[in-house]
Amino acid sequence: MAVSVTLNTMDRRSLHPGSWNVRVRSTAAAVLAVTLCLILAGGALLLVLYRTLEHSARDAADSRARQIIEQLHTQTPQELDSSLLATDGQVGAIQILDHRGNVVATSAGIPSSPVLASPLPPGDTAYLGNLHFGHDRDYWVAAHGTTFPNGPVTVVTGADREPVEGVLATVAVLLAIGAPIVIGFVAVATYRLIGAALRPVERIRARVSAISPDQLAERVPVPAARDEIADLAVTMNSMLARLEAGHLAQRRFVSDASHELRSPLATITAALELAQSRPDLIDTALVDESLLPEARRMSALLEDLLLLARADEHSLSENRVDVDIDDLILAERARLRGVPGVVVTATVEPVRVSGDPQQLARLVRNLVDNAVRHAHTRITLGCRRCESNAVVEVTDDGPGIAPADRARIFERFVRLDTPRTRASGGSGLGLAIAAEIAVAHHGSIDIGDRKGGGAQFVVTLPIVDEPYASDRIE
Repeated sequence: MAVSVTLNTMDRRSLHPGSWNVRVRSTAAAVLAVTLCLILAGGALLLVLYRTLEHSARDAADSRARQIIEQLHTQTPQELDSSLLATDGQVGAIQILDHRGNVVATSAGIPSSPVLASPLPPGDTAYLGNLHFGHDRDYWVAAHGTTFPNGPVTVVTGADREPVEGVLATVAVLLAIGAPIVIGFVAVATYRLIGAALRPVERIRARVSAISPDQLAERVPVPAARDEIADLAVTMNSMLARLEAGHLAQRRFVSDASHELRSPLATITAALELAQSRPDLIDTALVDESLLPEARRMSALLEDLLLLARADEHSLSENRVDVDIDDLILAERARLRGVPGVVVTATVEPVRVSGDPQQLARLVRNLVDNAVRHAHTRITLGCRRCESNAVVEVTDDGPGIAPADRARIFERFVRLDTPRTRASGGSGLGLAIAAEIAVAHHGSIDIGDRKGGGAQFVVTLPIVDEPYASDRIE
């Protein structure tokens, strides 16, 4: 019993259009539309055909009446040409009544009883509608009053309805036979055409379903026809390319992060194992020279990774206040005064932007630290206002950056001179963090060449609308 109820429920659900697939729904919609069109067109055709045949028959009957009236001007009803009283496929009955309503002439096969109760005066015309001439056949009857040499008469003509109804019945039967054939042809053709149109979509679905996380290099087939399905395939391939790039970047990121954390963890682990086995060898020098620097390095790396994770979630720059960029530049110049062998100069104009002060300070510091690692003898800092933007420039006289590497250096864990940056404490995240902070503040970072050799980093940030003025500082 429970199984029967379940099957009945499934049958009812399968009959609901919402449970049909696209192919069946499209076929049902086409069949419904064609059926409605055929019904409307067939009804309109039968109506127009009926009215046309009716008017044609009544016009033929009226034309015969005019011919009879014309002959009656010179002849009596008994002298009329017999062809005028003959019937055909349109004119089915004729009667001529005298002034007393008696039938004086009639067509063959028509009863002699008058169809009109009272004759019409000469010159009058009346349409009497559908009447019987004493038998089962229906006619569209019209009466015309006229005169002949012996007095007034009324000519009654009847247009036969039976041929018209026969033609309509034949056409209706043909429509009833042909409509299901047309509907069936439309159903089959639509079902097959929709199936052919959706076949590339099924191939795309099957290919995407078969792609595993380790096969993101696979692509879906693009149909030769440049239609919407081809656009879907191209979009799907673009999405797969982005997923592949993101997956590779994630794997590279995890690998590089693991590699960066392995060194400080190995140092700290070795020191702890030494302390466990030989506590007498642990002194202040070992802690100050090895453990604390490695712990700080690991802590800084973790902070960088957390900041980049926030950047991936678009949650940077949530705390927005007015920040004076010139103060950040001057603070960095003061910080670098103790760096031996490097001359630091700064040219600043008062510029104020809206953003997170700690993140903007981190942006400037990362660029300055990168310049310190690569500069030979000189670093130049600057900030100025250019139209509606604040421009920050950090320049060094180092080896510079090749144009082919200028986009790559903003990727995570990328080092163009790996041995030196590792030795100087660089993790390959500084420029990536600077780029993310600039983007979070609706800005950008560009790289150019310094006159005389070296690299120039140019940061562009939108400024605050409020006016802010001060003196230029060098």
